Amino acid sequence: MPTYAVGDLQGCYDQLMQLLERIRFDPAHDRLWLAGDLVNRGPRSLEVLRFVRDLGDRAVTVLGNHDLHLLAVWQDRHHHFKSNDTLLPIIEAPDCDELCHWLRRQPLLHHDAQLDYVMVHAGLPPQWDLATAQRLAGEVEAVLQGEDFVAFMENMYGNKPRYWSEDLRGWERLRFAVNCFTRLRFCTAGGELDFHHKGKPGSEEGDVMPWFTVPQRQSRDQRILFGHWSTLGFHHADNVVALDTGCLWGGALTALRLEDGAAFHLDCPAVCAPGAD
Repeated sequence: MPTYAVGDLQGCYDQLMQLLERIRFDPAHDRLWLAGDLVNRGPRSLEVLRFVRDLGDRAVTVLGNHDLHLLAVWQDRHHHFKSNDTLLPIIEAPDCDELCHWLRRQPLLHHDAQLDYVMVHAGLPPQWDLATAQRLAGEVEAVLQGEDFVAFMENMYGNKPRYWSEDLRGWERLRFAVNCFTRLRFCTAGGELDFHHKGKPGSEEGDVMPWFTVPQRQSRDQRILFGHWSTLGFHHADNVVALDTGCLWGGALTALRLEDGAAFHLDCPAVCAPGAD
């Protein structure tokens, strides 16, 4: 019963089907983990959502920034919709409400103690150990699934605060957590989040560094899977595995078999011009 972790799809349904055929994925016996950003920019986000939803407990997906953006557009299309979004087929689908209610019940962090892996979409700030990350993920998930969901969608966007503190409260606390789970790439050794740099490691300026290379980060003993960082590519070091290999941009779609660490890469045609998100 192998478990395969797959990087960002962003609506690339056809490529997902080809990759699953290549690895001979059997939904009756195998499990599929998805590192978030199921939707947007690519051409078949609706089909991706339906496929993953229909896998039931054979699939685990964590929420990415584009998945949360879909939920915001669902709640207020005129306020949140962007010109380069490809979300209208979902918004106009007869099962839109069903799909979005399913999506808002998905986690921001998944931990499997038996396989000894943690999965998030983007990263963890250096101050958080696993227990803290799980607690913060639970706080956000409770709001996403609760009565304050619409209000949270209106207060989710923004780059501040940049520093973690247990004293953070309300929308600022939740926004910081969401930005770490779904947008983080670089930060300082002191934990200040940086959203300016989006290139591969070595392209940054100043005192920022990839979040997973911060000395003495509290999650360094955890094996962490993440996506989000297409310019980083496949990275298997520092006790982390980066799975976003730029399928959308003409790179590859990657699956990692967690039981033995075998990686499978499907070369993909470019759907969008090269970018980082």
